[in-house]
Amino acid sequence: MNKTLIISNRLPLQIKIEDNKLEVKASVGGLATGLKSVHQEGNSLWIGWSGLTDEELNDKQRQQVKTLVKKEKCATVSLTEDDLENFYYGFSNRTLWPLFHYFMEYTEFENKHWESYKAVNQKFADVVLEHIEDGDTVWVHDYQLLLLPKLIKDKKPNTTIGFFLHIPYPSYEIFRTFPWREELLHGMLGADLIGFHTYDYERHFLSSVKRILRLDVNFNEITYDDRIIKVDSFPMGIDYEKFHQSAIKRKTEEKSELQMRLDEHIQSGSNARMILSIDRMDYTKGIPNRIRAFEYFLNKYPQFKQKVRLIMLAVPSRSNVPQYKKLKRETDELVGRINGQFATVSWTPIWYFYRSMPFENLIDLYTSSHVAMITPLRDGMNLVAKEYVATRTEQDGVLILSEMTGAAKEMNEAMLINPNNFEQIADTLKYALEMPKSEQKDRMKILQTRLKRYTVEKWAKEFMQSLDATKNLASIIVAKRLTQDIQGEIISEFKSKQRRLFLLDYDGTLASFKDNPKDASPDDQLYNLLDQLSSNPKNHVVIISGRDRETFTNWFGHKNYQLITDHGVWFKDANQQWEALERVKNDWMDNIKPILETFVDRTPGTFIEEKKYSLAWHYRKADPELAQIRTIEIDTVLTSLISNNDLSVLKGNKVIEIKSSSVNKGRASSRLLTNSDYDFIFCIGDDWTDEYMFQELPESAYTIKVGFKKTNARYYIKNTDEVRNVLYKFIE
Repeated sequence: MNKTLIISNRLPLQIKIEDNKLEVKASVGGLATGLKSVHQEGNSLWIGWSGLTDEELNDKQRQQVKTLVKKEKCATVSLTEDDLENFYYGFSNRTLWPLFHYFMEYTEFENKHWESYKAVNQKFADVVLEHIEDGDTVWVHDYQLLLLPKLIKDKKPNTTIGFFLHIPYPSYEIFRTFPWREELLHGMLGADLIGFHTYDYERHFLSSVKRILRLDVNFNEITYDDRIIKVDSFPMGIDYEKFHQSAIKRKTEEKSELQMRLDEHIQSGSNARMILSIDRMDYTKGIPNRIRAFEYFLNKYPQFKQKVRLIMLAVPSRSNVPQYKKLKRETDELVGRINGQFATVSWTPIWYFYRSMPFENLIDLYTSSHVAMITPLRDGMNLVAKEYVATRTEQDGVLILSEMTGAAKEMNEAMLINPNNFEQIADTLKYALEMPKSEQKDRMKILQTRLKRYTVEKWAKEFMQSLDATKNLASIIVAKRLTQDIQGEIISEFKSKQRRLFLLDYDGTLASFKDNPKDASPDDQLYNLLDQLSSNPKNHVVIISGRDRETFTNWFGHKNYQLITDHGVWFKDANQQWEALERVKNDWMDNIKPILETFVDRTPGTFIEEKKYSLAWHYRKADPELAQIRTIEIDTVLTSLISNNDLSVLKGNKVIEIKSSSVNKGRASSRLLTNSDYDFIFCIGDDWTDEYMFQELPESAYTIKVGFKKTNARYYIKNTDEVRNVLYKFIE
């Protein structure tokens, strides 16, 4: 039976030597939680360093460690103190960490560190190769092991390998400065699936692959020798229920000493507020910047003095690295200076803790703080922001979040700020402290709904499903431009005819697209244009759209032109009631909607529009390159699902719509033609839903596509402005 191997720098275990005895207990970190289902419930093995160097263990203890971790379905990689100094503190944390976080001034390029990095990656590979068999699946984690995928793939080509980077991937302009850039990229490309937190990191990686290795990249797939490697984004979540339920539970438990102190401040006045800041003591977190911004806030808005307190928890990290020692000293001095400057007998502006805190105390801080200020200068994801949101059981509180975090891409309802802009931070802090409860609730409700759906378990599951799918990877007609001369010919023919039909699409044709489809209502100019066009008894004006009947009733129900909605389900003649052109079912929608929701989860800026007879996935606000990838995925998934259900997928302009196959604009327009003998037909539309009309209409019809795209129409024009200009010529 094939197994799954999880590889990370550290095992999900805490191993200590107490009185010459080994103690082993499970870690409670995000990665350990997320991979629990993959690791514990399946046939799997987790490989990593135990946390104890060779020098700390004698031969007997070394064997004991192997035996103890084996019981936990783990295997150890032995590292020496020299490995730790050069591979971990050296190359991983003085080269890769600052470079990937855009701190080039802290980046060291030492050949000794690089050699150690290669050697330790080989040590990991050797342990993996002891346990791996053909057909196994491997998931490698993070920046310490960037060379490992290739080392495994070279020896075991018939294994499926995934790699996930938990920190940012820098832009090409930063990465190109790295002396061993080709080796690092080739190392990562040993994987079959490479995952990042956000599309930005994915895009930067693909850019480096294209520019440095000159490989062919088609959307998010890299052709590499005889393989296709998929690159994708998977925003890591948290164990939402753990934090949410803990917050509920803490309300009924005996209060901790910390909670009582927090309550004292909250109860000191009706306007007493607490601002929370939690980070590792790391220069990427922008802690000194945050303190200075708070000082700027107190000076700009002195009315908050003695009312607002900043609670700063800085967790010790890499304290033997020089930059971290300097950061700690700078932070201590800043806190001391500001407290000395602003403090009164009864009020200290900053409560500063430099230590780790028990989980229960973290929950106390999260639940008691009115505002969380999470403002890193650069952060791969930032789970603290998500943990704060999960603990807000009353759906109150405000999250101020740096736009430089990966989390900002999916937490648009937070107050997003530039961590270097003190003016903006001060103003945002004031707004957050004065934000009405109703707005707090509106923002928090959306954030919680999203985080509850896309948990760390779902993140792991989706990555593994995508990794499994890599096993199946295998390897224009354009119309004429509608020129002034052609327009003149069309108008000339139009004037000589007696029964003239105008088939006009709405969105993207008569009206420009909006981020929210409801905002694309007709303006006065459009009403005037259509009224004049339809006032001529020789003209029959029909607006034919995928819009729903209710919307068109509101917009055009009082007008003297014909309407066709829902791609051809409903028809309305002037001054008449709606009548059904087709009988269609919508019981399929409950099965398709959850699939679309998974794409919404993984594609920030997208949403589902639920109509009476169709479902539409809108991606106009999404990153255009990510949307391009997702549309291919969604089309593939839906096409296989709907093949036996009499449904079809329509690719519109920044929208994919699923509807009954028996309904389309072509059938609807054909019905119009059978009822009347038109001698002039003018049809215009902008996307694939209109192609059905272009195909069904007689060759003599003037069919026009809006936009320069592959089409069955005879002509094309640029945009909605040109559409209106052309239509006005029929009135003149």
